[in-house]
Amino acid sequence: MFKLFSPDLTQFPPRSPRVRLGGYVHLPRLIDKARAFAAKKNGEYNYNCPLDRLFFDFTGIGEKPFLTAVKSGKSDSQLLAWVNAHTKRLPQEVVQWSSWMENRGPGAADAHGRFKDMISKLAPERSDISTFFERLDLDDYVSFGGKG
Repeated sequence: MFKLFSPDLTQFPPRSPRVRLGGYVHLPRLIDKARAFAAKKNGEYNYNCPLDRLFFDFTGIGEKPFLTAVKSGKSDSQLLAWVNAHTKRLPQEVVQWSSWMENRGPGAADAHGRFKDMISKLAPERSDISTFFERLDLDDYVSFGGKG
């Protein structure tokens, strides 16, 4: 029998991209999204979105093998062990990549404009949001009834 913890992302958001598992930012969020996708409870959250692909590109793991591992019912700890067994990345590379990811913001001038427009729709009075992870956290919060 297929048993799997499957968060219902129509009811609450996945974990913040800042939450780390084994040093990897975004991995817990990716697990939540994959579990919800497998259970058809992903709502507006897309599995294999651009942020997910950054993780897959960094680790060298494909989205299909990762989803298969998630569908097998592995716990978070077991999925971390699976990721570590399927990547050639060293722990210090994971730390550096995670730090880079956590501090990423829009690069080019036009991207800053789009980023500001997104923030103004979520929370017009906020001027302190400068990274993609901050924007995702704000979006998750506002999408489920919070005031930006």
